Amino acid sequence: MKLYNTLTRTIEEFKPIKDKKVGLYTCGPTVYNFAHIGNLRTYIFEDILKRVLQYNGYKVKHVMNITDVGHLTGDRDMGEDKQEKAAQKEGKTAWEIADFYTQAFKKDLADLNIIEPDIWCKATDNIPEQIDLIEKLEAKGYTYKISDGIYFDTSKFQDYTKLSHQKLADLQEGARVEVNEEKRNPTDFALWKFSPKDAKRQMEWDSPWGIGFPGWHIECSAMSMKFLGRELDIHCGGVDHIAVHHTNEIAQSEAATGKKFFNYWIHGEFLNIAGGKKMAKSADNFLTLENVFIKQGINPLAYRYASFLTHYRKPMEYNEEGVQAALNAMGNLIKQVIGLGKKVGEINIDYKNKFLEVLNDDLNMPQAIAVVQKMLKSDLSDADKLATILDFDKVLGLGLDKVKKEQIEIPKEVQELVKEREEARKNKDWGKSDELRDKIWKLGYLIEDTPDKTVIKKS
Repeated sequence: MKLYNTLTRTIEEFKPIKDKKVGLYTCGPTVYNFAHIGNLRTYIFEDILKRVLQYNGYKVKHVMNITDVGHLTGDRDMGEDKQEKAAQKEGKTAWEIADFYTQAFKKDLADLNIIEPDIWCKATDNIPEQIDLIEKLEAKGYTYKISDGIYFDTSKFQDYTKLSHQKLADLQEGARVEVNEEKRNPTDFALWKFSPKDAKRQMEWDSPWGIGFPGWHIECSAMSMKFLGRELDIHCGGVDHIAVHHTNEIAQSEAATGKKFFNYWIHGEFLNIAGGKKMAKSADNFLTLENVFIKQGINPLAYRYASFLTHYRKPMEYNEEGVQAALNAMGNLIKQVIGLGKKVGEINIDYKNKFLEVLNDDLNMPQAIAVVQKMLKSDLSDADKLATILDFDKVLGLGLDKVKKEQIEIPKEVQELVKEREEARKNKDWGKSDELRDKIWKLGYLIEDTPDKTVIKKS
């Protein structure tokens, strides 16, 4: 199995620390808002990585963090805490905000058939471990105190840019976006932030340095080492984490332990909206799985399938035409599977080996889908095709073992609304069409528009 390692900028043969066991850490959400579909693209790629590891016979111990404190609006160390800001905006406590958006995130994972991690770990549940790690850094002379907190001195850590491969001057220039004149170096980052003297925070703890809260980066170091021990094989995340978050994780972890942190760093590229603009919560292109897919009557697994068609290390563009194409392609795949009947034969080893070969070539999912189609068009018996595609679905995660012809009784009221909506669509009255779709959804049914007909499903 070969994977692209951001640390070395090469595709390497994967070799775990312990034979046939893999420690996998994936950066989880900051739970102050819903995850957008750009975020979810990263979690789909990580799910494929995990499934491919398991398909190769590895036992995977998967840890994912929940950032429920410490992530500031500036992404470095300036601005408001995202949790506290969301709490003020929504009139809830920071704890309620964190719980609500954690549950929403878990629903997104379930809707995309993403396997949950073996261990969920919240930053707020692991404050003592973070304090302990900061104390180790302090004892080794890597920290200093300024008015708003305890900071890591990046000038004392050799090869600080080894993950980003950027010139230090470029990183420093980027860090100057958020100015803090007290910092020794622009790239220095907060390990512990002090609570403001004139206001009480909802989330704060006592520490050897005073009442406050941990910086954003320290949680991942503390929790990955706590829950994975020495099985620090693979650390994943989006490419936006490379230059700051993951760079700082490496610096503080290796400074504290004197040992290499993770062996493999694997990053997924952005999802861009048409025109190449990165999707972001701060922009006007914040699209959620619920609004873009589920409420529109589109099976969210169509997004999972769409993500297979672009390699995880290449930017993926979102547009409605692409979604419709993926929906049609997945619909055709499901029809093919249904058409194979119910008798399950033998897994074809030749096609399984071809499938595994492209997966093991840095998770080449576009080629994997090509193998799937080639197998389904082959002269294998239907029973053997079914056995083989169900085996492939251990990686695809499309729930192909559950597909069947759906027979549902449509109430007369819903049928009338569907007819009215079809008439509105013929007249290009898209506003009325959307209004009728919402009425149908409230009655417990989803509308799925295909090139040939309108499909009605239970919501």
